[in-house]
Amino acid sequence: MDMVIDPPVAAAEGGASVTSSNNNGGGEEQRKKKKTPVTEILKLELQLLRVPVEHLKKSLRSSQRTAEKDLSAVLADISSVTASPTVAAVPPVSSLTSLVCRLHGIKRKLEESSSAEAAQVQRCRARIEHLEEFVPHPYCECNSNWNNTRLNRVILDYMLRMSYYDSATLLADSANIQELVDIDVFVEAREVVESLQNKKVAPALTWCAENKSRLKKTKSKLEFLLRLQEFIEMVKANDYLRAIAYARKYLAPWGPTYTKELQRVTATLAFKSGTNCSTYKVLFDVCRWDFLVEEFKQEFCKLFGMTLVPLLQIYLQAGLSALKTPSCPQGSCPKEDPLSQAGFMRLAEPLPFSKQHHSKLVCFITKELMDTENPPLVLPNGYVYSTKALEEMAKNNDGKITCPRTGIECNFSDLVKAFIS
Repeated sequence: MDMVIDPPVAAAEGGASVTSSNNNGGGEEQRKKKKTPVTEILKLELQLLRVPVEHLKKSLRSSQRTAEKDLSAVLADISSVTASPTVAAVPPVSSLTSLVCRLHGIKRKLEESSSAEAAQVQRCRARIEHLEEFVPHPYCECNSNWNNTRLNRVILDYMLRMSYYDSATLLADSANIQELVDIDVFVEAREVVESLQNKKVAPALTWCAENKSRLKKTKSKLEFLLRLQEFIEMVKANDYLRAIAYARKYLAPWGPTYTKELQRVTATLAFKSGTNCSTYKVLFDVCRWDFLVEEFKQEFCKLFGMTLVPLLQIYLQAGLSALKTPSCPQGSCPKEDPLSQAGFMRLAEPLPFSKQHHSKLVCFITKELMDTENPPLVLPNGYVYSTKALEEMAKNNDGKITCPRTGIECNFSDLVKAFIS
C-alpha cells in the first residue's frame, strides 16, 4: 500500500537531515526515518498492537485480583491462629505447614501468570519489529514479503471471526505468523459462542462476571440480555415460580436502567409461550439466540480493541469505494471490474460513489475502455460505441452496423469519430 508523507513532516525531515549531517553524520536522520513508517502504518494496523496490549492488561488485572484474594485469606488465617488465647507463643506445626502449602500455591499461580504475561510482551515486541520492517516506498520490492504477511493476517482474522479455528491454525503454522495473530484470544471466546448456539447462557454469564468492570465502563447490556433470555426460557418451560424468583434476584437490579424492557419481558408470564401476540411472540423466537451470539461477538471485539467487522471486509470495501460509480448498479460495469460480480456489488451497496476527476468512457458492447487506442464512434442515432466493437460487427455483417439498444441499422461509413479531450 502506498504511504504518503504530509508536506510538514517531509519538511521537518529535511531540516533534521541538515542538522544531523553537521553533528553526528546522519544518525538522527536515520532514526527519524525509522520512526516514520511505523507512525504511518499504525493508522491502519492499530488492532495488530492493541489486541495483545488489552490481553496483557486483562491478565494483569486477573492475576492481581487472584493474588490479593488468596493473600487476604492467608493473612486472615494467620491472624486467627495468633490471636487464639489457647495457642502457645509458637503456632502448631500443622497450621504452619498448611499456611506454607497455601503460600506455595500462590507462588505457583503468580509464576504461571508471569509466564503468560511474558508471552504477551514478546508478542507485542514481535509485532513492533514486524511493523518496523516496512519500507516507506510504494515500489520497493522489499515490501513484497511484508504485504504477503499482512494478507495472510487479514485472511486469518476472517477465518477466526467465522469460527474456522482449525483452518486458521494451519494457515498460521504454514506462514509462520503465530506471534502476529490472535488465535488464543478467539479460542477463549469459542466456548461462549458454542454454548449460546446450544442455548446455554452459563458460560456467557461467567465471561461477563470476569470482565464486569470493563463491560460497565462501555455501558454494555450483554449481561442484561442474557438474564432476560434465561428468564424467557423458564417461562417457556412453564416454570413460573422459578421464573418469578429469578426475576426478583437477577432482573430487579436492572429496573432503573431498562424499565420498559423488563415490563415487556415480565408480561410473558401472562401471555405465555403459545401467544399469537406479535409483541410477545418474538421474545420466544429461537432467533434470539443468534442475536445473543452476535451481541457477544461485538462486546468481545470492543473489549480487546478489535474492529467490529472483519479486516478483510474493511480492506475490500476500501478498494471497492474507489471503483463504485453511478453506472455500476445499472449493470454496465466492464467485465474486468470486480463490481460486475454480484458478491462484490452487495458488499459495495452501502458505500458512497467514488469521486472521479476525469470521466471514463466504457463501451456498452465489449465493456472495454474507450481511449486514443480504441476511440469512440458515434452512430446516426447518437449512441456511442468503441471502434473495436463496431469494426468486428461490420466485419461479420457485410459492413452493416446494428445498434444493440435501438436496433437501427446503418453502414460503417456513416459513423462519425468522436474525440476525447
